[in-house]
Amino acid sequence: MTDWLLAGLVSTGVPLLFVTTFLSCLMVPVPSSLMMLAAGAFAAGGDLPIISVVLASYLGAVLGDQTGYAAARLAQQPITRMMAHKAGAARMMTAATLRLSRNGSVTVFLTRWLMSPLGPYVNLAAGATGFSWSRFSLASAAGELVWVTIYAGLGWAFASNIEMVAELSGNITAALAAAFVAVLLGRMLLRAARHRH
Repeated sequence: MTDWLLAGLVSTGVPLLFVTTFLSCLMVPVPSSLMMLAAGAFAAGGDLPIISVVLASYLGAVLGDQTGYAAARLAQQPITRMMAHKAGAARMMTAATLRLSRNGSVTVFLTRWLMSPLGPYVNLAAGATGFSWSRFSLASAAGELVWVTIYAGLGWAFASNIEMVAELSGNITAALAAAFVAVLLGRMLLRAARHRH
């Protein structure tokens, strides 16, 4: 699928980038970060306009966040039930909800770029728990700007070494998200153990 999307980026360009970042914010497993890296590299080679790359990626991500938030706000019960039946999704949703209740806007901001695998779950948790739309929107818009700038910028700056940058950034993001979830679940277990005694 990744090869097909990257080939499509050459022929379709910016609209495919918009769709990819939009879908990634809705838990659709598409390689949006890799697509932005590639688009940045294509822009460095003169094949795509960098402003269009950044705008399409940014608008897709922000609209994806807003769609996830609105869907969870409108359908709290069905989404909660759906997440409860999938072990991995349930863990991510629990971690997102816990983090959101403690550090609201900071959590939304950081899960756009630093811990991006948690981002779609935070969108759902924010909508389902009634987190302030204005706070969510501001933090989301700021975080997505950082995400898009980092990935499109890395693609632009390191166009000749794009494979190495893609592998390194993917490994770092996955490790940070896994560590984040592990720490949150560990804290929950410690609290539960303390309450039993």
